[in-house]
Amino acid sequence: MIQTIIIDDEQNNVENLEGLLHLYCPQVHILGTAINADEGIVLIQNLKPQLVFLDIQMPGKTGFEMLKELPDYSFEIILITAYDQYGIQAIKFSAVDYLLKPVNIEELKVAVQKAESRVKSKMQNYELENLLQLIKNREQKSTHKLALPTLKETRFVNPRDIIRCESSNAYTSFFLSSGEKIIVSRPIYEYEELLAGFDFIRCHQSHLVNKEHIKSWVKEDGGYLILDNGDEIPISRSKKEILTQALIHLK
Repeated sequence: MIQTIIIDDEQNNVENLEGLLHLYCPQVHILGTAINADEGIVLIQNLKPQLVFLDIQMPGKTGFEMLKELPDYSFEIILITAYDQYGIQAIKFSAVDYLLKPVNIEELKVAVQKAESRVKSKMQNYELENLLQLIKNREQKSTHKLALPTLKETRFVNPRDIIRCESSNAYTSFFLSSGEKIIVSRPIYEYEELLAGFDFIRCHQSHLVNKEHIKSWVKEDGGYLILDNGDEIPISRSKKEILTQALIHLK
């Protein structure tokens, strides 16, 4: 059984989630619930849960603000939120699980299964720590690290160290300036959105490149890019205008 607490300022949301967990996630045991951040902190410190369901948008003190007050994160977390653009972007960047309201049953089951697996494999939630650093230093992009969950571990990589990304079906390969290759079982379009603010360009359906690592644009043979590491990346006809605009100020 996964020892769990729920923190949400709306009692009907708490009761609804309790009911869904009881019906669809029998491996979850609810230790207690809280209707504000301060109560949530007390519950976490006293009950030592393995999993926390936390509403982000709470009056007085948000879920993020509550988490910053905790001394450690030896628990898994599933954030629950209405749509908030920056919050969702930061959550995805850190590979932290979240559910949008109203909670979808299938998404709930998947999130709980992932949390259950992770509870068995580690004690410190580094993804959550990375998320809180992003929230704290949201304007300091040079310090941001992208969480790349692989089969064996989650790697935290500074976007500037990524030369390019290449898709293969539902997988994305990340090629780093160190020469290392990391494969993640997520589609490239998710990372196109996450890396848009870090000068990455989608020059082809299967390729996403870091603008700072482009060495030249060869116009013959349909056109392709040559990167710092010597890789040659094709350019889609439909992407040429976007690429032109993106490279206007390339030095």
